[in-house]
Amino acid sequence: MSVSPACSRPGAAGGGPWRLALVTVLQFAEGLPDRQAADAVRGRIDWKYALGLELTDPGFDFSVLCEFRFRLIADGAERLLLEAMLETCKGHGLVKARTRQRTDSTHVLAAIRTLNRLELVGETLRAALNSLATVAPEWLRAWAPPEWFDRYASRIEESRLPKGEEARYAHGEAVGADGFRLLEAVYGRDAPRWLGDVRPWRSCGGLAGPVLPR
Repeated sequence: MSVSPACSRPGAAGGGPWRLALVTVLQFAEGLPDRQAADAVRGRIDWKYALGLELTDPGFDFSVLCEFRFRLIADGAERLLLEAMLETCKGHGLVKARTRQRTDSTHVLAAIRTLNRLELVGETLRAALNSLATVAPEWLRAWAPPEWFDRYASRIEESRLPKGEEARYAHGEAVGADGFRLLEAVYGRDAPRWLGDVRPWRSCGGLAGPVLPR
């Protein structure tokens, strides 16, 4: 298979473009964002076997996957490399096209981008809540909805994100609504006046709206 120079950069982390392309297909098939996919490369025997890695292989940082996709798209090589990998995997039954699910390279890359966006916004809100729990624990405990303590108790990458486009959209909308509710509470009458100046949680403002495009 011919691979463009941008994707086959010598010494690139991840073990070469074919291996990163296969990781991309595997994470699409299992619905994993980049952090969870990188963890699977490091810790799962089935992934190591599929990727031809030694059991002691340390894997790579999750950011390598984002960089790989960026280079793939920038060089226009997603069809050259990823389509060929997808066709091979579909031929072996590793990726199956469902009734309404596309499995072309464009859809695969878009689905992975959605998963990473969901993880990012969820982790942003979780970090904001942790910051507020440190400086105003009693205030937060008094009004925060009980389900938040379960939804944001642990890091987002430690749990599986919803499967299916509609379920993921609903999850993103819920996180966005939670972010908007948090902003209203922080700047509401019953909140300490200094609470709005707590710098670490201000990034939560980006969650006050639709998280995923239709």
